[in-house]
Amino acid sequence: QVQLVESGGGLVQPGGSLRLSCAASGSLFSISTMGWYRQAPGKQRELVAFFNSGGSTNYADSVKGRFTISRDNAKKMVYLQMNNLKPEDTAVYYCNSKPSRYNWGQGTQVTVSS
Repeated sequence: QVQLVESGGGLVQPGGSLRLSCAASGSLFSISTMGWYRQAPGKQRELVAFFNSGGSTNYADSVKGRFTISRDNAKKMVYLQMNNLKPEDTAVYYCNSKPSRYNWGQGTQVTVSS
């Protein structure tokens, strides 16, 4: 069974940066199409960044140019560098494949506020 553990969230001022990490374990894990999702209060979970099967990165329009997804295949780690954060980025962030195949982790809270 695959387990996903997200970390790196916190409280940051608008314009600040955070780097999220996702640690995966389990023999059935495949890093090839991993991505980052987020869910803001009262809203549906949305996909913000992911790797497609060819290894290219894709981003939601709302984060394009500010967020960067990366991965370390050997360590089974996926990262999300978030720069120039805005209050509307406030959400719980999760990693999972696209489409989501694994059980969801606890997520990591990101709060952007002055």
